[in-house]
Amino acid sequence: MKSSTICQEWLDSLPLTEGYLKNEQSIGREFLLEKGMPSKKDEAWRLSNFNKLNSFLSLPTIIDSKGIKSVFPEKDEDRERIIINPNKNPILNINLPNGIEELNNQEIEENLGKIVKSTNINNDISVCLNQASSLEILALKVKRNQNHSLEIVIPSIEEKSISTRIFFLIEEGAKLDLLQIFLGKNNSAQNHLIEIKLESQAEFTHGFISLGEEKKSSSICTLAVDQSEKSKYSLHSIHHGWDYARFEPRIIQSEGEASTIIKGLQVTKSKEQIATHSLIRFEGPNGKLDQLQKAVASEYSHCIFNGSIEVPQKAQKTEAAQLSRNLLLSKRARIDTKPELEIVADDVRCTHGATVSQLQDEELFYLLSRGIDKQHANSLLLQGYYDEVISHFPKSAGKWNFIEKLIQDIKT
Repeated sequence: MKSSTICQEWLDSLPLTEGYLKNEQSIGREFLLEKGMPSKKDEAWRLSNFNKLNSFLSLPTIIDSKGIKSVFPEKDEDRERIIINPNKNPILNINLPNGIEELNNQEIEENLGKIVKSTNINNDISVCLNQASSLEILALKVKRNQNHSLEIVIPSIEEKSISTRIFFLIEEGAKLDLLQIFLGKNNSAQNHLIEIKLESQAEFTHGFISLGEEKKSSSICTLAVDQSEKSKYSLHSIHHGWDYARFEPRIIQSEGEASTIIKGLQVTKSKEQIATHSLIRFEGPNGKLDQLQKAVASEYSHCIFNGSIEVPQKAQKTEAAQLSRNLLLSKRARIDTKPELEIVADDVRCTHGATVSQLQDEELFYLLSRGIDKQHANSLLLQGYYDEVISHFPKSAGKWNFIEKLIQDIKT
């Protein structure tokens, strides 16, 4: 089926939205009608499995949340939980902690969509594909000099597609520790658009656990972050179990003198495809970046990483390091990695690199010689490989049993 036909059928199936997102989504739909769905001619989508993407688009959009029957672990006493369900106010009957408030209508209109647009992505198809209702926007601000912890859970519905829209404003000097959990179900699809604005000296610690629990679950997520001077943003992410997943973190240090840490892990098995396409741009001097992207691919699966760092002339004294480290556990698995640096400033310290390897025979032999069976030895080696990312998650993340899933699902 032609891309234009798929695009038209998908758009015809979508309900029209009202409120804040009406104009934005109208523009996005016109763009899709004109350009069509992604193809191999689009560099950012060239490696995508389009059969899987078309399956993502074939699911009907959810209009209610009756199909959600998930059971979640108990929440921590010191971390308020928000569960996002389609067509429901996500904070209805939730007592937000003192210092965390909903954005008012004017604040939403002034901020929503601005950070995504500032990333200047040409042919921004991922954003156009998001069809969240205006009723479902979760827009919160953390007040000045406050320090809070939140947990956001986004479940799926079998045979349905859901879209969500989240915005955070972290005011000057405020701190937020956020743990986000994304859960896929059989033959389900998710599309998320998250925007985060950090004011001066704000800090945001972002744990991101994305688990496709069963077959044929799909996810597309765009994360856009704007950092003011002396702000700190750290992102630790895990993607596993999705038949098809695409994650696009875009981080702009808009004033300089900010710090960004990104540590990501994607683990694939069977015939899954999981991709991360990151963009970090420095718009002022003295910015810092520490980025590590890891991938493990087994059986017939495919991992993709494309990481772009942009350092224009005004971003002098930038210090940026980007490293892609990958494990290939099968001769039929595939890993594509492409770290990129675009540097115009002449007084910077920027490095990047990529490695693809296998589990080391010497390490395995050492464990076997100590009486550890092969399966347990492989599990220990994988856990050690994962630890550089998962050790940064809060203890409360352990209740989601993601470590066990990462180890048990991979065949070495």
